[in-house]
Amino acid sequence: MSDYLEKFEKMRIAGKLAAKTLDMLTDNIKEGVSTDHIDKLGYEFIRDNGGYSAPLYYRGFTKSLCTSLNHVVCHGIPSDRILRDGDAVNVDVTAIVEEHYGDTSRMFSIGKTPVKLNNLIDTTYESMMRAIKILKPGIRLGDIGYEIQSFVEEKGFSVVRDFCGHGISTTFHEPPNILHYGSKNSGMDLRPGMTFTIEPMVNTGKYDVKMLNDGWTAVTKDKSLSAQFEHTLGITENGYEIFTESAKGYSKPPYL
Repeated sequence: MSDYLEKFEKMRIAGKLAAKTLDMLTDNIKEGVSTDHIDKLGYEFIRDNGGYSAPLYYRGFTKSLCTSLNHVVCHGIPSDRILRDGDAVNVDVTAIVEEHYGDTSRMFSIGKTPVKLNNLIDTTYESMMRAIKILKPGIRLGDIGYEIQSFVEEKGFSVVRDFCGHGISTTFHEPPNILHYGSKNSGMDLRPGMTFTIEPMVNTGKYDVKMLNDGWTAVTKDKSLSAQFEHTLGITENGYEIFTESAKGYSKPPYL
């Protein structure tokens, strides 16, 4: 157990800062605000609290956060786009503290959003939490994917195949890949000390995505709506620990 206790302690610190960044941003993500402004606030908060924004200059990415609106699946680039009534945006934050990474994202609803979009957001969050709750040593990676896929498809939505969760510790993205679809009793066994993300992307339409010309932004091919949530976790001797839980108890919209 001692092999990973120090790693877990550092992951807690990085994860806590990432979650606190989203907590701070919550009141600022509203109608009339640009995604660039959200990015600036996030960058300054992480910097002022002793961290560094992992996406900034990662493989040429020029912003500190990802902001993915409506039919954007992931890796949306902050811009002068103003948030409008009826929008939904995923804000994805990764903080580095003492060379360890904390990676988390939440959905935010702007004003009055359609019922189908609200159902999509609820389903996406619930699918992530259902997968998290089964985590313990001996569970297999395919069990995570099965838990998410079966729940999402039962609700009439689809799970994106082109992107997945990932191992994370002192590297942003490392093995293993955590697929959000799959079969029970398949893939590697989970072991104490493993740290990774679970971050399902769920669409109202088909699961196919396409990349925009900026080389980062992934959108639904059929222009249907998409949602995502993400936590960074560690496997303990008899279960799991979430490193990116909100100190304010925020989970999914509405954040009261």
